[in-house]
Amino acid sequence: MSGVTRDAEGTVTGNTYDKYNTQNPAARALVERFQKTLDELFAQADPQSLLDIGCGEAILTHEWAQRLAPRRVVGIDLEDPAIQAEWEQRRAPNLEYRVMKAENLPFDDDEFDVATAIEVLEHVPDPEHTVAEMARVAQRWLLVSVPREPLWRALNVARGAYVKDLGNTPGHVNHWSKRAFVALLSRHGEVVEARSPFPWTMLLVRL
Repeated sequence: MSGVTRDAEGTVTGNTYDKYNTQNPAARALVERFQKTLDELFAQADPQSLLDIGCGEAILTHEWAQRLAPRRVVGIDLEDPAIQAEWEQRRAPNLEYRVMKAENLPFDDDEFDVATAIEVLEHVPDPEHTVAEMARVAQRWLLVSVPREPLWRALNVARGAYVKDLGNTPGHVNHWSKRAFVALLSRHGEVVEARSPFPWTMLLVRL
């Protein structure tokens, strides 16, 4: 996936940069640190079932489903033909995909053990409500990550990206420092891990 794709309402849905498959050595080193940190927190959460909010092309979701099999994994995201085409390439017996927004989840309270939102909350129109919904449907943990600001935009400008938008990546409507992001999630649970794999913030929250 490349470029900027949008749903019927104009919301940015597509990845503008495929960080998981980048061949740039410096970017690859950053992504490997991101993935190592995420894997450590995922292992600590030890999901017995999982809801992945904003799963995108489902690279992580599919990997997690394989690791958790036969435990239930559900990935959700907006309607986008490019995203749904990627889902068809990543199937597993215990993995289900649904096209929906994150604001009002059609799941029961505590239906999942863990809810995740990896590089998603910066995109949603009402992050407070989305986090509240995640906390409602998850029983034990939230695992979330966002770009760390203003570092993220400064790095974009430094590499000549999105300069006319002051380094803001297309579709990013929310911006948090590490402290501000911890404060948001602390309203819904206990932040037991607050990691900073450069240039992101990643939290594990006990409900």
